[in-house]
Amino acid sequence: MEKYLDILKKVPLFKDIEANDINSLLTCLSAKTKYFKANETVFLAGSKAEFVGIVLSGQVQVVKEDFYGNRNIIASVEKGQLFGEAFACADLKILPVSVFASENSEIMLIDYRKIITTCPHNCSFHSKLIYNMLRIVANKNIMLSQKIEFVSKRTTKEKLLAYLSSEAKKAGSNSFSIPFNRQELADFLFVDRSAMSAELCKLRDSGVIEFNKNKFLLKY
Repeated sequence: MEKYLDILKKVPLFKDIEANDINSLLTCLSAKTKYFKANETVFLAGSKAEFVGIVLSGQVQVVKEDFYGNRNIIASVEKGQLFGEAFACADLKILPVSVFASENSEIMLIDYRKIITTCPHNCSFHSKLIYNMLRIVANKNIMLSQKIEFVSKRTTKEKLLAYLSSEAKKAGSNSFSIPFNRQELADFLFVDRSAMSAELCKLRDSGVIEFNKNKFLLKY
C-alpha cells in the first residue's frame, strides 16, 4: 500500500489521520486493491451493497439504468474520491445503481462494516473514520442537491449553463475541464445528446462560451 500513500493522505475518509498510521489502518480495514479496465463493471445494480470504493487512479461513473436501458449518470468519481458509501451505510440489501470504470482504474475496496464499527483491537482511528464518513455522506447529499438544481431547469440551455457555471466556480476560473464526453454529459443532465450539442453550438456562436472537447471557457 506504500505506493498509494500520497493519494490516500488526501482522501477525505482519512482526514486528520497521520500518514504513518494509514498503513496500519488499512490492515485493520482489510483493504484490498483491484484493477479495472475501461468500461468494466466495478459494482453491478442488484448485487449486495458491501463495499466502499476509493479511486486510486483513473475514474469511475455511478450509473442508473431503467427497464428500457436508458442510462443516467448520477456522478463521476475521480482519483482520491469515494463511491458507494451512502448505499453501504444505509444498509441496503442490494445496490440500486451500477458503477463502471470510465477509464483504466485502480480501486481500493473496503468493507463498510469495518469502517463504521470499532474493531477488537480498539484502534484509535475508528472514531475519526466514523466522523469523516458522516461528513462525506453529508457533502454527497449537498452535491446531489446541486445536481437536482441542474436537471430541474426547464430547458437544455438552462441546464447546460447551470452546470457549466457550477464547474467554473468549482475550478475557480472561467476556463476549466469537465469529466464527461458529450454523450456522458447528456446522460448526466438527462437530455438528448443531439439537442444538447445544438445548444452548445448556439451558445458558442452567440459568444457565451468556447469549447474544445471537454475543455470550456465561459465568456460572460
